[in-house]
Amino acid sequence: MAQTSNIHPVSGVYLGTTQAKIKKSGVEDFVVISFVEGSRTAATFTTNAFCAAPVTLAKQNLKNTPTRALVINSGNANAGTGQQGMLDAQQTCHWVAEELGISEQAVLPFSTGVIGQNLPMPKIESAVPAAIANQTIDGWEMAAKGIMTTDTHPKTASRQFDIEGHTVTLTGFSKGSGMIHPNMATMLGFAATDAKISQACLDKALLDSVSLSFNRITVDGDTSTNDACTLTATQQADMPEITDPDSSAYQVFAKVLNEVMTELAQMIVRDGEGATKFVAIKVESGDSVEECLKVAHAVALSPLVKTALFASDPNWGRILAAVGRAGVVGLDINALQIYLGDVLLVDNGGRADSYTEEAGQAVMNETDIEIRIILNRGQVSETVWTTDFSYDYVKINAEYRT
Repeated sequence: MAQTSNIHPVSGVYLGTTQAKIKKSGVEDFVVISFVEGSRTAATFTTNAFCAAPVTLAKQNLKNTPTRALVINSGNANAGTGQQGMLDAQQTCHWVAEELGISEQAVLPFSTGVIGQNLPMPKIESAVPAAIANQTIDGWEMAAKGIMTTDTHPKTASRQFDIEGHTVTLTGFSKGSGMIHPNMATMLGFAATDAKISQACLDKALLDSVSLSFNRITVDGDTSTNDACTLTATQQADMPEITDPDSSAYQVFAKVLNEVMTELAQMIVRDGEGATKFVAIKVESGDSVEECLKVAHAVALSPLVKTALFASDPNWGRILAAVGRAGVVGLDINALQIYLGDVLLVDNGGRADSYTEEAGQAVMNETDIEIRIILNRGQVSETVWTTDFSYDYVKINAEYRT
């Protein structure tokens, strides 16, 4: 059984963080993670057509050479930087590879921060050896701090669990607070495990877990240019290799991975820019995953719903309107129900007879709120996690570059 605990080091993973002084605040903003030889890495990336130079290069390198290192900077996205951005990402990988004595193609670069500015390469050149000199197996929380932008705190999750009598470790960290929306949700996430697992099983496990975690969160509807999530298996655990996705060993591994990724994803929502509410939107009894997500996102992305949540105003008509414009073909409004917590809001096409403003207000006063939409069209259920919109969201983003 998986257990949450403090951060567990992963055998074969070394993390180093330093100040490259990319950020004006002078905090840690540069991370190098290296992996023991023989490690395997899976990754998913943003679907934004204006993907950042490091995303493009990371995709290329991932195809060509087994990954031995990740290099991550915050404060500058290296996105919208044209050919110079690619040259800068390549040079960064070259410096890391040279310092570690590995192939340049074995390094995956990642950046997060302001779009449209070139990387300060002299600062990065100095930061590479400093970060590598700081590498330790216990550097997880410092690395999580080093990739923050508007995040208010580092986000880490870790498990040690049993697979058929063998102890396995899985640890990860993420960043994200604003510009959060699939696909992949606007964030960076990095996880590692010492499990022995085939590349095919690793790829499948990551794709499935991202689908159920980072692709189920939204703060503001904006998908970034830099989203990425990686999962590295160092193969160091004393266990048989997992090669069959139908095996019980794989099922245990996938379950714990989903737990870790969901925990990290929900941390991003809870730390959403200016957020005062954590909101789970559950769409039940739908005909398909697609229509459930369509309804959930219509509610989650509605500025009117989000501002009502901030005001703790049980203006249920905004939720009803969002469901109605979600575009579900053949939706029977008389057959569905909408709940706010355990309070029935909508039934038989209008306000439920049992609803009272006082009951709705009591739910809206909570910090964690659940909105349930029961379509009564099928057997599929999906959940999306989101936030409210506060005055601080506007302030944070209006002042982001100042």
